[in-house]
Amino acid sequence: MKYPNIQQGNFLLRPNRFIAHVTLNGQEEICHVKNTGRCKELLVPGSTVWVTKSDNPLRKTKYDLIAVQKGKRLINMDSQAPNKITEEWLRAGGLKGLTLLRPETKFENSRFDFYFEQGTVKGFLEVKGVTLENNGIVRFPDAPTERGVKHLQELVDCRQKGFNSYVLFVIQMEGVKRFEPNWDTHPAFGDALIKAQKAGVHILAYDCKVTPDTLTINNKVKITL
Repeated sequence: MKYPNIQQGNFLLRPNRFIAHVTLNGQEEICHVKNTGRCKELLVPGSTVWVTKSDNPLRKTKYDLIAVQKGKRLINMDSQAPNKITEEWLRAGGLKGLTLLRPETKFENSRFDFYFEQGTVKGFLEVKGVTLENNGIVRFPDAPTERGVKHLQELVDCRQKGFNSYVLFVIQMEGVKRFEPNWDTHPAFGDALIKAQKAGVHILAYDCKVTPDTLTINNKVKITL
């Protein structure tokens, strides 16, 4: 995916989950943050960030904050991006032999990011974006997520009813060592991930090629549970 109207700036502060103050061309601007997670290790005062400018005159803020420089690593932090690039990846052959792909599909009491068919084989795929990194190790989640645990349990249920089930962790940066659950922050999610794997849910992790204005799924990443 490609972002339009990219500008580089410097992060100042984040008074709430939804907005950030950023210096652009020497002027302070208020930007919408496209990630409601904590992101405290990313949004550090003085850090270099990238924003995209909207042409919509009805918006309260003209800019969306989408990426940040963390040391030598450029990290995309747009929480809407993983689903978009996953669809691009799937349609380009990320899962072999797809004959049907449908986003946002309801099954019984659940709604999954993607429903797919590979001939007579049917399945569901759930996407999780990953931005938390330390010394090349990436972890999910960065905050407790009962919703994430529920998604894993629902994928197990689908598997038991004869569907293929996948959870894909889209790591919004490049060149990491491995992915693992964030046991310190939410051990219940790690437990649910192990139970899902044992039940036959496929667990995938891929990093991304990131530039200030593009994001693309790249290479498979080692998973440690």
